[in-house]
Amino acid sequence: MGGYAAYVWPAYAAALIALGGVTLMSLFARARVRRELRARGLDRRGAKS
Repeated sequence: MGGYAAYVWPAYAAALIALGGVTLMSLFARARVRRELRARGLDRRGAKS
């Protein structure tokens, strides 16, 4: 990498950690919303029309 490896690999690691964090936050938020909808009786199986 022409001497830039000390900068490139940590940048890759930081990007991976950030993307992983965003993914986890999205999954947790999705689960929370689904739980709230289920509690209100608005989930897909019991959707009110």
